[in-house]
Amino acid sequence: MNRRDFFRVAVGGIAAATFNTSSAGCEGPEYQNPDFMRWTWVHGGGGRTPSQWKDQYRLLSESGFHGVLVGGGETAVHAEAAQAAGIEFHRWVWTLNRNGDAWVKQNHPEWFTVSRDQNSSLTHSPYVEYYKWLCPTRPAVREYLKDTLLGVAEQPGIQGVHLDYVRHSDVILPRGLWAKYDLVQDREYPEFDFCYCNVCREAFASIHGIDPLDLPDPPSDQRWRRFRWDSVTGLVETLAEAVHGVPVPGRDTVSALRSGPGMPLTAAVFPTPMIAKRLVRQAWDEWPLDAFFPMLYHSFYEEDLEWIGRGVREGLAALSASRRTPGADPLLPKNSRLFAGLYLPALSSEEVQKAEEIARKAGADGVSFFEMASIKS
Repeated sequence: MNRRDFFRVAVGGIAAATFNTSSAGCEGPEYQNPDFMRWTWVHGGGGRTPSQWKDQYRLLSESGFHGVLVGGGETAVHAEAAQAAGIEFHRWVWTLNRNGDAWVKQNHPEWFTVSRDQNSSLTHSPYVEYYKWLCPTRPAVREYLKDTLLGVAEQPGIQGVHLDYVRHSDVILPRGLWAKYDLVQDREYPEFDFCYCNVCREAFASIHGIDPLDLPDPPSDQRWRRFRWDSVTGLVETLAEAVHGVPVPGRDTVSALRSGPGMPLTAAVFPTPMIAKRLVRQAWDEWPLDAFFPMLYHSFYEEDLEWIGRGVREGLAALSASRRTPGADPLLPKNSRLFAGLYLPALSSEEVQKAEEIARKAGADGVSFFEMASIKS
C-alpha cells in the first residue's frame, strides 16, 4: 500500500493515528459520494519559505488531500506550491468581519453593524476585540465587498474563493463557549443582537410599516428574522454573480467544485441551516454557492461525534429542498457539494478517523480540517 493510502493526524501531544483512505467496506446511503475529498484551512502567513510551503503541500497531497483554503501569505507563493503538489488552491477571505480592514474602519465607520442597544460593532465589539462587522444591507458595503472579492479572484493561480464570516455576529454563542466568556445566553440580549443601523431599520420599515426597534419583541418577530437572513443572502448573491463571472482559462482543469463557467465560490458556514439561522442570521441553504463547508465542531455544542453525521444529513436535506422543490430559484446550483468541517483540537487521533467515516457515511462529499498546523503526515 502506497503513502497515499494513509493519513496521519497529530493533535497537541497525541500520537499520530493512521487509517486507510479507501471507501471499500464503507456501508452508507445510496447517495454516498465515492469521490470523497479532503481539504484543510491554512493560515498562510508566518515564517515558512517558498520551499517549505512546497514541501508542506506535497505532504498534504501524498496524504490524500485535494485542496487548501488559504488565508494570508503571498498568493504567488501558495499558488506555485499548490500547483507543484497537484492540489487546489482557494483563497480564504474574511467577508463581513473586517477587523483587519484599516481603510474601511477609517473611511466608513458608518458601515459597521449596530446592536439593538444602539452601539456600533466598530467601537463596542461583542465578545472579542476583532468582532467588527459590516452591515450586509447597505448597497455600498455590497459593492465594496464585490470589488474586494473580484480583486482576489482575478489574481493568477487562484482556483476558487472561499468566504468566511459571511453572517452577522453571534446573537447566541454555541453552548460550549458560554463558560469561556462567562455568559449565560438564555435569550437574545440587546448587546449581541444585530443589525439595527438606520439603513436596516428604514429598509424594514419600508416593507412592513414599522421600525424594528418598535416591535413588541424584536427577537421573536419572524419578519425581522427573515429580513436579516435575506440581507446576508442578498450580499452572497451579489458576490456569487461577480465571482462566477470571472473567466478561468482551462476551465475543465481548474476546480472539481464547479461544473459551470467561471470561478467557484464556497463558504464556511455554521453547522446546519437551522442552527445558522438561529445563532448568526445565516440561511446558507438558500445561497447560490458551489460548495459549503459547515463547521461541524461538535465540542462547541457539547455534542458527541454522531452529531457530525446528523449535521451532514440535515445540511444535505436542506440544500436538496431549496434546489429541487417547485418554484426553486433557477440560479441555485443543482449539485452544490458539502464538506464537513472538523475541529482537530477537539479530536483524538482515533476520533479523527471515526469523524471522517461518520461524515462519509452520512453522504458528505468530503471533510475539511481546521487547521493545517494540527495535521502531520
